[in-house]
Amino acid sequence: MSTLGIAVIGTGKMGADHVRRIGGTVGGARVVSLADPDGDRVKEVAAGLDGAAAFTDPAAAMAAPGVDAVLIASPGPAHEEAILLALERELPVLCEKPLTPDPEGALRVMEAEARLGRRLVQVGFMRRYDAEYERLKELLDAGGIGRPLFLHCRHRNASSPSFFTSDMLITDSVVHEVDAARWLLDQEVTAVTVLSPTRSSAAPEGLRDPRLVLLETSGGVIVDVEIFVNCGFGYQVRCEAVGESGSARIGDGHAMVVQSGGRWGGEITQDFTTRFADAYDRQVRRWVAAAARGRVEGPDAWDGYAAAAVSEAGLAASRSGIRTEVRLAERPELYRR
Repeated sequence: MSTLGIAVIGTGKMGADHVRRIGGTVGGARVVSLADPDGDRVKEVAAGLDGAAAFTDPAAAMAAPGVDAVLIASPGPAHEEAILLALERELPVLCEKPLTPDPEGALRVMEAEARLGRRLVQVGFMRRYDAEYERLKELLDAGGIGRPLFLHCRHRNASSPSFFTSDMLITDSVVHEVDAARWLLDQEVTAVTVLSPTRSSAAPEGLRDPRLVLLETSGGVIVDVEIFVNCGFGYQVRCEAVGESGSARIGDGHAMVVQSGGRWGGEITQDFTTRFADAYDRQVRRWVAAAARGRVEGPDAWDGYAAAAVSEAGLAASRSGIRTEVRLAERPELYRR
């Protein structure tokens, strides 16, 4: 099988991590071009690759010889333009979340795909590729704990970056729980409520952290998400499903517990790239295998659109303090399954 040539758009933390992954972990692919508006940074990343071309323009990177697929890891506001450029060339795309920052942009992406008559866009909701999440999905699909009633979710970061805003708690963090809930339950989110406890003294000035987000689903399940991005002690993602005849919890992270000196304990992961390293590897590996056949198989543009619509409702709920319903367009035939 020939090697898949990939253009990587965006060479910040996620883009550079994907470049490393493609070069060292994922077989059957190589980075042939990169693009980033920071010319010095993209050249530095390209310098570590054999024969990769560096550009500041995404269109130029996609037009480079040998490009068969596109991985987009640029900031969210730049996603729509890059995706549409890739679709013009009919190139398979793996786009880091969000697909677009707003549902209107996601609708335009779906319209462009619909004109092609086939799916080419996959959204990087990597939790679907995490081994624990996959096992929970299998359990729920098999009815192992009966009909689901609740999902209890925790999403904690040791600290937030300097640029992080209150809106980003919803659009960049809770959006993962939104997609995970939709996928685990095979239900849409229909309404959002956002509650704010006393603001943590560890939160930077102006950041409303932590928050409690309540999601209602089309099947009557209640999903509660504790989002706390300045907890101070580490990175934790946990999910407990409660059904009519049992419960199941993932994310405890107790692979090894040490007892010594009158104490017991274990390591707490400090970063999402460590906690979900295997999930990222599996996601990109499966995307490469599918893209080599000219197709994509993971979370699609509808999933990206639905997450954006829920995020939009979440932002409205966080500002108003009241329950806000989610508005979804009719699901196009291309994305029905």
